[in-house]
Amino acid sequence: MSAVGELRLSVDGPDGGDGSAELRSLQQWLSSDDALRGRVRGSFAPPRPGQMGASVDVLTILLGTGGVAGLVAPLCSWITSRRSDVTVSLESGDGRKVSLDIKRAADPEAVIRRAQELFDPADGQGE
Repeated sequence: MSAVGELRLSVDGPDGGDGSAELRSLQQWLSSDDALRGRVRGSFAPPRPGQMGASVDVLTILLGTGGVAGLVAPLCSWITSRRSDVTVSLESGDGRKVSLDIKRAADPEAVIRRAQELFDPADGQGE
């Protein structure tokens, strides 16, 4: 398994709230995908006052030679399975960022493909 870059992914819950439950759900979803198995790991935030333990606040996805392409289908499937509004934010190692506001995404695949265009530019300078 050869990684050619990494992508950080975070989720905000409805109304900008804590998306840790959604992020855990997404982590499980992506980790069960054959192409991403072993490439998804969670980073833990320190516990907030009143919390009993740390929670996952960012997923790091190791990208293979196909770049973001291997993430498109499983991420689209997860998004379309959501019953609540969420915002998914993607950030590449070089600082490129995109936020996907799912409540406004009539066509989740189009939104994800736009993110893919941002992270895998046609000029070959992608990660």
